[in-house]
Amino acid sequence: MKFVDEAYIDIAAGDGGNGCVSFRHEKYKEFGGPNGGDGGRGGHVWALADPNLNTLVDFRFSRRHEAKRGEHGMGSDMFGAAGDDILLKMPVGTIISDAETGEVLYELLTPGEQIMIAKGGDGGFGNMRFKSAINRAPRQKTPGWPGEKKNLKLELKVLADVGLLGMPNAGKSTLIAAVSNARPKIADYPFTTLHPNLGVVRVGPEQSFVVADVPGLIEGAAEGAGLGHQFLRHLQRTRVLLHLVDLAPFDDSVDPVAQAKAIVAELKKYDHALYEKPRWLVLNKVDMIDAAEREARVKDFVKRFKYKGPVFQISALTHEGCDQLVKAVYQHVHSLQVAEQPAAEIDPRFQDV
Repeated sequence: MKFVDEAYIDIAAGDGGNGCVSFRHEKYKEFGGPNGGDGGRGGHVWALADPNLNTLVDFRFSRRHEAKRGEHGMGSDMFGAAGDDILLKMPVGTIISDAETGEVLYELLTPGEQIMIAKGGDGGFGNMRFKSAINRAPRQKTPGWPGEKKNLKLELKVLADVGLLGMPNAGKSTLIAAVSNARPKIADYPFTTLHPNLGVVRVGPEQSFVVADVPGLIEGAAEGAGLGHQFLRHLQRTRVLLHLVDLAPFDDSVDPVAQAKAIVAELKKYDHALYEKPRWLVLNKVDMIDAAEREARVKDFVKRFKYKGPVFQISALTHEGCDQLVKAVYQHVHSLQVAEQPAAEIDPRFQDV
């Protein structure tokens, strides 16, 4: 299925049904009084976060979504039926914003989460509502209220704990295939990855995290060069970024330090908050460097790159160093998850126990 992470839709909740003007016409009841019922409410439009979906492609072909209007009220105290609601299934991680103003209205972050994105109009009042001591035969009624109508922009940001960052052919797809259940396309040419890939990395029983492999970046990506900045947004929700660097490029004229600095510069241009995220350095393809000179080359890279954070030496192809990287990432992600959980409230009766 084609990956689509942006779509525009028009939605319209149902209008409310009109109220009814009616009077009783029964034998032996000369002044039966009003019995016009209320109109039914219009149908709502709901959005559901469906964990089985991973793209917004369906909304490219079906842009207009309308709920049914409520039925009109009728005589004999009969209210109109409510219009049927409609449910729009969207991937987890979808951001729903106003297409004209850009204001973010809703975010679907939890699987199974359901949000009303357009409210149906209330039904109008029938004349039985207007009966009073001084108005025994009212002929008033009110029309139904219109349902909400919106032009929306849907934007999908991949939900992942860890994001892989790096130049094309840095080995991101090979690494995610080595440590997770994802099977991305792998080849020896740039831009093998054309859309984000998600993989679940299992460290142990009930111990796992989600890693996202996004398309490789090049200099100028923040302005749309290469595959553009549209994929950088998929890194915004991650807890830690793994900056993957090809330490042994085939072309001797390519400087890994210059490439790494270019990636960091693109992050800073695109989003400063993304630039400030924890970023770990992962030096890949160390299996292609002689053991005698490996340590010297790593030290030279770190010194010239002026990096002071965690450094990991791995080979995604041979899996060398991958276990240590996975365990360190899990410990970091898990500690952040624990810190984000609200502290359990203690019952006042047991505070002194």
